[in-house]
Amino acid sequence: MHKGAKIAVGVVTAGLVGAAGLGAYNVIDAVAGTGTAQGEPAPKRTGPPTAKETGDTARDFLAAWQEGDAAKAAALTDNAAAASTALTGYRDQAHVEKVTLKPGTPTGTRVPFSVSAEIGYGKQRAIWTYESSLEVVRGQDSGKALVDWQPTVVHPRLGRGETLRTDAGAAPQLTALDRNGAVLDAKDHPSLAPVLPELRRRYAEKAGGEPGVEVRAVTPGAAPDAAPKTLYVVSKGKPAQLRTTLDARVQRAAETAVNGRDDASVVAVKPSTGEILAVANSRRTEFNAALMGQTPPGSTMKVVTAAMLLEKGKAAPGKPLPCPKYATYGMRFHNVEESENPGATFAQDFAASCNTAFISLAGDVPDDALAAEARDVFGLGLEWKTGLASFDGSVPAESGAGKAAAMIGQGKVQMSPLNMASVAATARTGSFRQPYLVDPSVDGRQLARASRDLPAAVAGQLRSMMRLTAVSGTGRTAMSGLGGDIGAKTGSAEIDGQTMPNGWFTAYRGDLAAAAVVPRGGHGGDSAGPVVAAVLRAS
Repeated sequence: MHKGAKIAVGVVTAGLVGAAGLGAYNVIDAVAGTGTAQGEPAPKRTGPPTAKETGDTARDFLAAWQEGDAAKAAALTDNAAAASTALTGYRDQAHVEKVTLKPGTPTGTRVPFSVSAEIGYGKQRAIWTYESSLEVVRGQDSGKALVDWQPTVVHPRLGRGETLRTDAGAAPQLTALDRNGAVLDAKDHPSLAPVLPELRRRYAEKAGGEPGVEVRAVTPGAAPDAAPKTLYVVSKGKPAQLRTTLDARVQRAAETAVNGRDDASVVAVKPSTGEILAVANSRRTEFNAALMGQTPPGSTMKVVTAAMLLEKGKAAPGKPLPCPKYATYGMRFHNVEESENPGATFAQDFAASCNTAFISLAGDVPDDALAAEARDVFGLGLEWKTGLASFDGSVPAESGAGKAAAMIGQGKVQMSPLNMASVAATARTGSFRQPYLVDPSVDGRQLARASRDLPAAVAGQLRSMMRLTAVSGTGRTAMSGLGGDIGAKTGSAEIDGQTMPNGWFTAYRGDLAAAAVVPRGGHGGDSAGPVVAAVLRAS
């Protein structure tokens, strides 16, 4: 048996004399127990990729990527799913329309390569060049030479989980100008610190600016406010200029006036147009109380209430209307310091800010009369589009004690200094003109319109009573020294939980109207009055 085996091997060997090729050796190896028979798979390779394998794999991978065949390129990596997603995103999310990849000289299994990516985003075009590299490894399962897939293959600054995205960056830079072309900035006008960024967000592009376009590394699921990692700037964008209705001179006066208080807000408007000339708050916060505040306006609301009573013929400036210490309508109301004047006229009640006189007429008007006057004549509660976020005022229709409280600016009535400046402006001209800080032509928005004007006779009566208040009533101290066509109304609004009421004041002088609130300021004439008067002196 042993001898025959030797002969058999010899016969096979003799039969292969002269034979050539890999197949012959495979057969011999198989017989000898040292190789793989013909037709069987070659053994899985092990060890580091050879120089030839490294070069071939890198060349084929880069060629497939350059041709835009993400699937083919991904198949040459050790993580085909991740590579396919990244390379597809490179084209679709990073907006790379064409890429040229040139391999460099390998160092071991590392192959550097240069990238020239043509990016197209909207009308922006750019060529982004950078250097990257890849590593060739031996596939654990297949034994093939494969690209070790990492995000850094796409770009060396990409971290784990990050992808490339080309997109418009933040809103373009915006220079805000006042009505005369002066530059407005937060350094000179601290109250505009929250206003200027909002103007940029809303109007930079509408004013002709163009946002920059950037290639950024982004992480799916990251917080919206996470700082982006910019890898390439496609376009720096184009800055814009926006002319506002603000008046730098009036704005400075408003800033100075509120700075004398721990907490105060003031707004100035131009009655003939509705243009906002100044917005100032002493508190430096993101919340713009001058435009967005929502608190009871106290007796400054009597401007609207008086207009309603005059229109309905329930009162007249020279008509007697006693001012008792107390009045009851659903609940007991009183005057400040429980003052009284049994022989007062309606004009005197208005000038002295007599609560009880107004309360005594609550039963003479419908429950919705004040709300209708506020909306239809003064534009309160309509959808104001000022160009910034703002509160439109609220005067709900009520009955009983709520109705009486609303007549003196308490209860559920809610106003901002902007609203009350507009009330004074409407009283001054007899017509509501919605306040705005950015001309509606910039973005095509429609301003709110009241359904009717004040009758001329009523407007004249209302102005006469506001002048009386400014000259000899509760507003006389604050308005002292201000000449010309003036009118005013004071207010003290009681707030639950406060020992001191909020001080309010609204007034006009010529074609400038302003209103201010000083929380916990007490009497409006003493606290908010000087703030408004300082603004009016700037006219």
